[in-house]
Parts: sequence; structure tokens; C-alpha cells
Amino acid sequence: MESLLLRSALVVFAYFMLFFVVAQVIKNNSIVDMGWGPGFVVVTVYAWLVSESFTIRGTVAMILVTIWGSRLAYHIIRRNIGKPEDFRYANWRKEWGKWVVPRAFLQVFMLQGFFMMVVAYPVLLVQASTRTDFGIFEILGLTVWIIGFYFESVGDRQLREFKKNPDNKGKIIQHGLWRYTRHPNYFGEATMWWGLWIMAIPVEWGWTGIISPLVITWLLLFVSGVPMLEKKYKGNPEFEAYAQKTNAFFPGPPRETN
Repeated sequence: MESLLLRSALVVFAYFMLFFVVAQVIKNNSIVDMGWGPGFVVVTVYAWLVSESFTIRGTVAMILVTIWGSRLAYHIIRRNIGKPEDFRYANWRKEWGKWVVPRAFLQVFMLQGFFMMVVAYPVLLVQASTRTDFGIFEILGLTVWIIGFYFESVGDRQLREFKKNPDNKGKIIQHGLWRYTRHPNYFGEATMWWGLWIMAIPVEWGWTGIISPLVITWLLLFVSGVPMLEKKYKGNPEFEAYAQKTNAFFPGPPRETN
């Protein structure tokens, strides 16, 4: 297991080094977002191949990560291709000044690589295991993953279609899944990783994989997801009214407001 973790970490390091070099050439650090989903596919498929166990659990986990990562990559690349550096990274570029290159290396690319290894940990545990059983934990985890995938993929599609309509420019989406949570896509992403951890519980040290969904939920709720995006809409009257009646993360019925 230790050997697989080390080799996987080296793969992730090389992967983000490549993105870092390209980002410095084109002066756009936001391309790191395009690498988030595919990076999980790369490290998971690598671990699946080198482990040579090819268990049902490991193969299913690999397929689920590949589906999620590929869809996310398509969504982000389609949204960002040809556009200037995202406002978050552009602000950091101004703030960091002459230190932008080393700070981007450490605080953007290597930090994402670190979190990728933490989040992928239960999947790597699954790939390292030779257990061939597939029972209630795997079925439950798969069910939770499907629920998460639904929220993320449908939420992204609803938002994309909303933004395509020029009449909605400057408006806040408040229908579909967005009626029940202000961030159905973020909720869906976290839920999928809870599902993958549940699938990992029966394998050796599987319980320690809970660090993965805890970290991704924390990141989305308090660091790079909800707060960073909602800062953009601070002071927007429509958004403020929407936020008063709609849960930030966990889906729930809209609240009554005066």
C-alpha cells in the first residue's frame, strides 16, 4: 500500500508540474481548474493498472472516478476555453506581484496536488486491496455516488442553459435543483466522494479514508467553493433575497421570507 501511495503521489506531482509549466507560458494559472477532474482519472487508472488486482470493487471505483472526472473536465474546459484568467487567479496574480511564480507553484498547483492525493485516498485503498467481495457497503456507496452525480451533472446543465439565455444576464438561477440549494453541483461533488469512501470501508484501513469526503466537503463549504463564489455576488439584492430562502449547500425546501 505504501508503495502504491508513493508512486501515485509522484504521478500527481508530475501531472501538476506539467500544468504549472504550461500556465507560466500562457500566463493563466486558472488552467489548473481544467486539470482537477482529469487528474483523478489519471491517478486512479494508474493505481488500477499497477495494482494488477482488478477486483470488482476496484474496477467499479475506477469507472466511477473516470465518469466523474471526464464529465467535470468537459464541463470546465467547455466553460473556460478561450477565456482570460479566472478572476480569482487574476486577483492573486496582482496580489502576489513579483512572487507570483513561486507562490502559484506552491499555493495553486502543488496545493491542489496535495488535496488530490488526500481526496483520492479511499480510491487508492480500494485499488491496493485484493478483496474480491462486493456487498452492502459497495451497493450503498454506489447509490450515494449516483445521487451525487445527479446533483452535480444536472445542476451544471441547468446553470449552463440558464446562462445561455441572454435575458438572464445578471440574474440568479432559482429553479430546478437551484431552488433547493444554492450550490447543487458542489453538494453533488462532495456526495460522490462520500459514496466512494463508503465503498472503501470493507478494505484494509478503509475506515481511514473518511478523510477524503471530510476534506472535500470542508473545501467546498469553507474554502474554494461556496465562500469564494458567493463573494462575487455580495451586495447583489437578488442574490441576497435568494440566499435568505435557499440553503447554501445541503438541499432543503425553500424557507418562507417576509
